[in-house]
Amino acid sequence: MAKKLNGTVIVTYRCNARCTMCNRYKEPSRPEEELSIATIEKLPPMYFTNITGGEPFIREDLKEVVRALYKKSDRIVISTNGFYTDRIVDLCKEFPQIGIRISIEGLEQTNNEIRGLEDGYRRGYTTLKTLVDMGMKDVGFGMTVQDRNAGDLVALYNISDEMNMEFATASLHNSFYFVESNNIIHDRLAVAQNFEDLINRLLQSSSPKKWFRAYFNHGLINYIFSQKRLLPCDMSFDTFFIDPYGDVMPCNGTKEKQVMGNLNSQSWEELWSSPEAEEVRAKVRCCDRNCWMIGSASPAMHKYIYKPFWWVVRHKIFRFFKKKKYSMYELKIVRDFRDGKVTKQELDACSTCERCKVGEA
Repeated sequence: MAKKLNGTVIVTYRCNARCTMCNRYKEPSRPEEELSIATIEKLPPMYFTNITGGEPFIREDLKEVVRALYKKSDRIVISTNGFYTDRIVDLCKEFPQIGIRISIEGLEQTNNEIRGLEDGYRRGYTTLKTLVDMGMKDVGFGMTVQDRNAGDLVALYNISDEMNMEFATASLHNSFYFVESNNIIHDRLAVAQNFEDLINRLLQSSSPKKWFRAYFNHGLINYIFSQKRLLPCDMSFDTFFIDPYGDVMPCNGTKEKQVMGNLNSQSWEELWSSPEAEEVRAKVRCCDRNCWMIGSASPAMHKYIYKPFWWVVRHKIFRFFKKKKYSMYELKIVRDFRDGKVTKQELDACSTCERCKVGEA
């Protein structure tokens, strides 16, 4: 029996948003180039599949895509900006078990400025509320945290908590996927303080799932201070991405696109065991990007569960018996930065920001 994988299917690079941290809309795919149902049917069995873009709901045949993927995957979550409410609701009526994650980058004014979508916050929130009222169980929203929206982080979490929704976080990254190389967080301590506040809210919860989300957010603080990942990266071994052109890649975090093969012209078995795939895996083992995005961190947290498990146990014990809250200063790099032992310029130079590497930031 074939080994089940985790997969991300990028169904289109077309997008109606104009996000400040992502220029993918400047290099859209053309409809006639995008993954066909026949190619999607060649994908392997999956535990989990994320459908993303671009904006997935721009594809008029997304229902057919989901039908094909449900034959392959135990669970599907679609990442969207939530703008196309009618299309999302229509799809969810046919697939009530599907997951929907809507990107919201802050409260109303902040969100609309960052995402470049007039009325984007209202449209996204309306979609979320409509799905909840329909009885959808797997609904939530995600936020890419940066200087200009970090102050809204806990407020957005509180909204998700009140509505009993999932709440996902990320931070700025640079890669071929985002068509961006100069994203950087400028005031790391201020942004980290908001993550610290969120982590304590999550640890205060009675939900074990939120306790492990706290660990993930702890990893985001570590990431924005340009440190080595908390857990190994196994992308291309048990997890993959496929883009609209049929190219199979280890992930979306590399500086340049790394291609293991093309599913339009190859079978999955041929592609996955090809010399090109092995070459990419060797590069993954030496990768220095230190990404901490949910697509790579979540599988690692499941695979190396003992590390986040003991982190959670330790912090719950500290909280219960010693009334001690989580502090970002548990990370040595944060203490060193506070104490002036490492400079902003040194951290910038270790980040994925290309401009910062030559001292221009």
